[in-house]
Amino acid sequence: MLFWPVRWALRIALLLAAAIFLYFAVTFVQVWLTSREYDPKPAGAILVMGAAQYNCQPTLDLQARLDQALTLYHQGYAHLVMVTGNKKPGDRCTEAESGAMYLEKRGVPAADILEAGGDTTYGNIQQAAPVLAKHGVKVVLVTTDPFHEDRSMAIASTLSLSPSPTPTQSSPITGWSTVPYFFKEAVGVGLGRIIGFNHLEWLHDA
Repeated sequence: MLFWPVRWALRIALLLAAAIFLYFAVTFVQVWLTSREYDPKPAGAILVMGAAQYNCQPTLDLQARLDQALTLYHQGYAHLVMVTGNKKPGDRCTEAESGAMYLEKRGVPAADILEAGGDTTYGNIQQAAPVLAKHGVKVVLVTTDPFHEDRSMAIASTLSLSPSPTPTQSSPITGWSTVPYFFKEAVGVGLGRIIGFNHLEWLHDA
């Protein structure tokens, strides 16, 4: 028979485990609900989250984000497009540079394209924020994969931007393949709220 201190310790541990599970379950639902939101509105700029490129050519994932930005730009929601992302060792172009070239080839004037670096979601937005501020931009349309939208907007909000969700409608990551990404984002958003989104360098970005 367990002594009462042990029973109480077990009860507290179970309650704590249940609270943690509930917290991340609710966060998962929030991430999923945000992924389904699409709310374009007049803004100062379209903020395109970085994704991989190879030999200065955007991957299908980055291309989908850029195509969404093109749609919003040509619809007149914003007249500036902020592309983000650094490069890996050995790359010729940064993600931002490859994105800028992609947009220019499709009719966006170079003067309407802004670039920022960053190796993570937080780094992308952290480096983009002061550039946007210099152009008087506070309201942004955040364009990324649907599962990545909630964390991106949360980070933008912490960095004094006013974001609106405009996830890409043509992401190559669809169906059941999105499940691990949603779980990863739920963990990222849940922990980010507690320890700060700037402390999630270990969270590999898609």
